[in-house]
Amino acid sequence: MTEQSPSHHFPQARSEKPLRPSAGKRLGKWLKDDSLGTLHGRKKLQHILFYYKFPLAALCFLLFFTGSNIYGQLTRKDVLLYTALVNVNAGETLAGQLGPDFTASLDADTSKYETQLYTGLYLTDDELNEWHEYTYASRMKILAAIEGKMMDVVLMNREAFDAFSQNGYLLDLDSFLAARDPELYRTLQSALVDNIVILEDNADDMALDDSLSYSAVTEEHRFGLDLSGSPYIGQAGFEDTVYLGIVANTPRADAVIAYLRYLTAGTGDGL
Repeated sequence: MTEQSPSHHFPQARSEKPLRPSAGKRLGKWLKDDSLGTLHGRKKLQHILFYYKFPLAALCFLLFFTGSNIYGQLTRKDVLLYTALVNVNAGETLAGQLGPDFTASLDADTSKYETQLYTGLYLTDDELNEWHEYTYASRMKILAAIEGKMMDVVLMNREAFDAFSQNGYLLDLDSFLAARDPELYRTLQSALVDNIVILEDNADDMALDDSLSYSAVTEEHRFGLDLSGSPYIGQAGFEDTVYLGIVANTPRADAVIAYLRYLTAGTGDGL
């Protein structure tokens, strides 16, 4: 019997994985820049900063913009009411009362809701007035906010009250309050203030012919509320009367009523 030779088992040689290119070489290949694979340390950093500063700047801007947008989405609050101060400067205490304190008075979650308070708005035709240079920019901001339905209530001096009223930007408070809240209307009726709205005038014709005299067709309604008796406005120490007007196209009538009640709370029968 032929003796079988024992089978010999040889361990299979493990196939070696190809060496992974260095990060510098991979980046160089991706950028089609062979120099990155041969440079090290500070020289590599200097090379990248010198040749790729504009793409890096663009990348940083993109990351910043994306991060800011995400942060804004996460922290954005819903606006309950837009209030504007025109020709009226409010200190820190009053600004808090007109904005965050009102939001808190509604038992609203202040991490999710806010009252937007516009400040630094000025309207004046007096060239000697220190705020005259801001009038044009303020007018543009006001028109944009009204057009975008992002202005509900205006607190203003007489000059601004006349401008808002004459241009037809304010609601007739008699009609608005009588329909929305008859009880509040009775309380505030004595503090409502008349002003005019210009329905038609010849201002355009006067621009073409300086011999013409100004004429206009107007109506008079109670477009303003004298806030002199308001506990918040009264204690702020304004020398001139502060008037409240309601912007005619406000979509937040219920919030406006709540704001009027808040500002005039505790005033008894009338302001």
